[in-house]
Amino acid sequence: MDEPNQLLDMEMLFMALADKTRLRLLNLMSEGEVCVYLFTEVLGDSQPKVSRHLAYLRNTELVKARRDGKWMFYSISWPEDQGKRNILRSTLSYLKDQPELQNDKLRYDALHLDLDAVGNAVRIPIGEMSRKADIYEPEYSTDGPSHNELDEFLL
Repeated sequence: MDEPNQLLDMEMLFMALADKTRLRLLNLMSEGEVCVYLFTEVLGDSQPKVSRHLAYLRNTELVKARRDGKWMFYSISWPEDQGKRNILRSTLSYLKDQPELQNDKLRYDALHLDLDAVGNAVRIPIGEMSRKADIYEPEYSTDGPSHNELDEFLL
């Protein structure tokens, strides 16, 4: 990659990290995959606002998305460039020690999703998630209402 593109990529990285909401999102994803619903509950922001910031992070390739039925899950996508990886790693390490962001994780851990109301989205406390940075496979319960029962419940 030539120098102008490297500088542009670095500028985009720092712009992505220059927003409080995006830093809070990254902090919540630091230990694994998170559902958009949980972001909105923890941050107290609207779904469109959270989605807009997640899209920004996706465009800078700092996060990746996975759909599971009606649910969108986001996780950190570690840059291939070692310099960018180091910046992201240092940023996440710094965020982990910030009291406000520790409170976000406590709120996340305190959430209890009712499987009868949300289908196959499973609440997994951050502390119990896989420590692998790039790959996280959530556990799904097969106990609970079928898809049709859930649709009837929600209607």
